[in-house]
Amino acid sequence: MISFSLRCDSGHQFDSWFRSSDAFESQARAGLVECPHCGSAKVEKALMAPAVARVPGAKGRPDAVPAPAPAEAAPAPTKAVAPKAMPAELVSLLQRMRAEVEKNCDYVGNQFAEEARRIHNGDADERGIYGEATEAEAEALRDEGIEIGNIPWLPRADS
Repeated sequence: MISFSLRCDSGHQFDSWFRSSDAFESQARAGLVECPHCGSAKVEKALMAPAVARVPGAKGRPDAVPAPAPAEAAPAPTKAVAPKAMPAELVSLLQRMRAEVEKNCDYVGNQFAEEARRIHNGDADERGIYGEATEAEAEALRDEGIEIGNIPWLPRADS
């Protein structure tokens, strides 16, 4: 999963999760991506800085610069629609998934790409691992035929 910063044709900015960049493109072309503020289906990716977490629960780079605001502020919508909150069932599922990953896999931190390669090449014992990788590292792993996945990492259920 990947989070994109998006902007509608009225200038409203919001974030949304997609399976991949291609998934966003096809959903946007089909008019399935709508602004939560005004309902416009004319949505495009906004400028964004990568925020790669280095430890579980981290929010990303503290020095990341937010995308610049549009030159002219968008007028406030007459009828604002509150962004949809994540359904409780989904939150619960993602928290249980995190607990299972932490219980059954080894945390390798920012050495994820290196350790995934070692396992793939038979230089390390085969086992489940989790950690952090840059977008470039993740893309390189996929190009090498190493299957990996991105998981939305929510806070633990007990925190």
